[in-house]
Amino acid sequence: MNSFIIHGDICYAADKNTLVTRENGYLVCVDGICKGVFGTVPEQYAHLELREYGGMLVIPGMVDLHIHAPQYAYRGLGMDKELLDWLNTYAFPEESKYSNLNYADKAYTIFTDAIKRSATTRLVVFGTLHREATELLMDKLDKSGMVSYVGKVNMDRNSPDNLREVSAAESLADTERFILNTQHKYKNTAPIITPRFTPSCSDELMRGLGELSKKYGVRVQSHLSENPGEVEWVRELCPWAENYGEAYDRFGLFGKPQKTVMAHCVYSDDNEIARMKENGVFIAHCPASNTNVASGIAPMRKYLELDMNLGLGSDVAGGHSESMFTAMVDALQVSRLYWRLVDQSKKPLNVTEVFYLATKGGGAFFGKVGSFEEGYECDVVILNDSLLPHPQGLSLQERLERAIYLGGDVKAMEAKYCRGNVIIRN
Repeated sequence: MNSFIIHGDICYAADKNTLVTRENGYLVCVDGICKGVFGTVPEQYAHLELREYGGMLVIPGMVDLHIHAPQYAYRGLGMDKELLDWLNTYAFPEESKYSNLNYADKAYTIFTDAIKRSATTRLVVFGTLHREATELLMDKLDKSGMVSYVGKVNMDRNSPDNLREVSAAESLADTERFILNTQHKYKNTAPIITPRFTPSCSDELMRGLGELSKKYGVRVQSHLSENPGEVEWVRELCPWAENYGEAYDRFGLFGKPQKTVMAHCVYSDDNEIARMKENGVFIAHCPASNTNVASGIAPMRKYLELDMNLGLGSDVAGGHSESMFTAMVDALQVSRLYWRLVDQSKKPLNVTEVFYLATKGGGAFFGKVGSFEEGYECDVVILNDSLLPHPQGLSLQERLERAIYLGGDVKAMEAKYCRGNVIIRN
């Protein structure tokens, strides 16, 4: 049964400016849905099982809006090149190996086990262009109990010979087969349309992907304005486009009618930003990757001020860690560099804001996810932060901040729930 009550020290973000904390609180979950947080157990829920986590931090599960599953095997390697060189030297050779299902099975088992042990409960995932391997990944993620969108990548130009689909027509046929095979198969995972990025996808392919998205009601993920060289390349490939975003929008791959998440948006101009805002496009901020492959710093304060749809991504393996706690710390740190070195009118992010991005902000891509407010799906992470000892008295907010900075997801995670179902429980 996934109806119960959790007792502990509860923290969640009501919005980007408001952190709600309740010491010795009670989180009520009925059929996987939060009924709210209370100071005492309401009488109508007194019959439910009480799960005791007294003295521990109770927070929503983390949401990773952008991660490359096939790159997990070489995370922490090759951080010595800019984006385009890095793709050709490291990413593409590794991804070509997933034509071998035995290799894919081994690598995706390692990936899924690692994410299961992390604080992440929801994730939006790139696979490779190999349909069978990507469906294998979905099998594993669905069984894990975490909730995910997974994409079979599309690439029909400007790619290595062993990682380029024969034609747009064949890529589209394989993608449609992928959608038909997976759209109604799983409880916890679903397909997502995944053009790798504009340079690797012809106009014919992009047009067809937009039609598939509309035909089957499938969401979209890709990369946008990540690196100066990439942006210039798109300008050369698509001289008809006002900006990089239009290279997606013209083909129905930019938010309307289907939800879309675009990773990075480091160099988006005002017109591109306005179009993202109008179309409800989600931005996945990936600070570790933007630093590692020397892309830059996304203007997150500007995006927050504009009330854009925002979340965080680990972007493994451009990012070196699957930990969303690491992503939160990275987001805090690069925002300070942006304020100090780029624009002193844009104040740095604070802990409440990055916690919101990692939970309710990114969770909105999945629906009512990432909060303990009534009606939200019950994704929960329990941190036994007594394993991070301190001599002084700390508020719940201070304990949360400390756990984020000190890697509480690795050192102190006691339990993890998704949709009220136990994923990990020590």
